[in-house]
Amino acid sequence: MRSPYGLDIIENCTRCPYREERLFCNLSKPAVEHLQSIKSTSTYPKGAMLFVEGQESRGAFILCKGKAKLYTSSADGRTIILRIVTPGEVLGLTSTIADKAYEATVEVLEPSQVNFLPKAEFLKFLSQHGDASMHVAKQLSANCAGAYEEIRCLGLSASSAEKLARMLLAWADPELKGANKKEVKITLSLTHEEIAQMIGSSRETVTRLFAEFRRKQFLTIKGSSVWLRDLPALRQLVAHVN
Repeated sequence: MRSPYGLDIIENCTRCPYREERLFCNLSKPAVEHLQSIKSTSTYPKGAMLFVEGQESRGAFILCKGKAKLYTSSADGRTIILRIVTPGEVLGLTSTIADKAYEATVEVLEPSQVNFLPKAEFLKFLSQHGDASMHVAKQLSANCAGAYEEIRCLGLSASSAEKLARMLLAWADPELKGANKKEVKITLSLTHEEIAQMIGSSRETVTRLFAEFRRKQFLTIKGSSVWLRDLPALRQLVAHVN
């Protein structure tokens, strides 16, 4: 089924071709059938909010297709993007399980399919399926490890150049798949302002750094495509904090 946003919607979790590839969704048949019975599927356009920081939690969200950003803001309007969310991740887990307000805001970055799991039904689902509870624990552990790495990057990097290089290398890692390559292509789905919000810098600094990286032939850019041409040089920028 195709949505108004051109997405191929997967209505039935039991027939999802990506289920075994994703941490939470790779469940036993009884658990997947139960999940199918309690979830509701929606599609969202770019810029839509799934939930807002401080809002009372009403359940968890599985990002099935698309991409989103998780961010927090201060009272004076400053924003830090905590991470970019990719398909397979469950959002709002901590708040739903702890019965607390959502701790951050989630905004969709591109047309996306999302499955919503109401709080009461989701908690009952977890209590009845041990494999689902274990997968939730694994995702929460991964989120915690990611937060540690983000703090490490922001706290130990001596410059914005190091932070940007580290972020680009992190985005390149899935494309490299362990291969010893000198260059790789990635897709840049964030604006310079959003990148600045990820590395704790300013839009002007990010724009200047991209120009500097191009001048040094670390990378080339065409539209949303970025070719990292000199991975050893980028790694050298962050080597002293590894």
